[in-house]
Amino acid sequence: MSRTFLDNQRYVQIAFNHTAADVLRILPKIPYDPRLIIEAGTPFIKREGIAGIRLIRRLWRGLLVADLKVTDGAYEEVGFAYSAEANAVTAAGTAPTETLDFFNEICEKYGLISMIDMLGQENPLRKLLPLKFKPKAVVIHKGRDEEINPRSIIRFKDINKVRSKYGVLISVAGGLNQDSVRKAYFNGADIAILNIVKPSDENKGLIDTVNFRSLIPSILKEV
Repeated sequence: MSRTFLDNQRYVQIAFNHTAADVLRILPKIPYDPRLIIEAGTPFIKREGIAGIRLIRRLWRGLLVADLKVTDGAYEEVGFAYSAEANAVTAAGTAPTETLDFFNEICEKYGLISMIDMLGQENPLRKLLPLKFKPKAVVIHKGRDEEINPRSIIRFKDINKVRSKYGVLISVAGGLNQDSVRKAYFNGADIAILNIVKPSDENKGLIDTVNFRSLIPSILKEV
């Protein structure tokens, strides 16, 4: 069972953002692969609580991210993720420097992968430079609400800017689906994040009615 991220490995991260019922229906259909990461998304955690993360852990033996987007109280919130047996947890790049330093330090203490989500940050590198404790991963993120703006793009150029200073894993998120993961890797990402979406959703992602048993292996061919 893989419980850590490898520096020389690319990953596909699949995010659950809806209900526990969706997790129970879909996750058993996703074949285990060490290159797959399952995410307890922020809306899912707000709806289902820490019990939702534990539910995913019961069903998934591989890598698990708790997308808490910690903004304050890092010690307690990282503890939530640890108690639910997540492997990684996110903090919001908008959080104060003190919070992000504490977050990265506490993740190290617990043996969790610290991920800073740079949603809304014009210059991720500038946010990282003052930190005494660096994250293990950085998420370059175009938000779901931004998808309605045709001029809003995933800022792939930030990948090389961050890499010029730090040897961290880079995730990218924002309107990716099975047809666009290759673009993420081509631009230097280590992790491509795909949301599971409803057929009625305006956002792009993996439609929750597809055949995941056949779709996931086809996506992994791009890794």
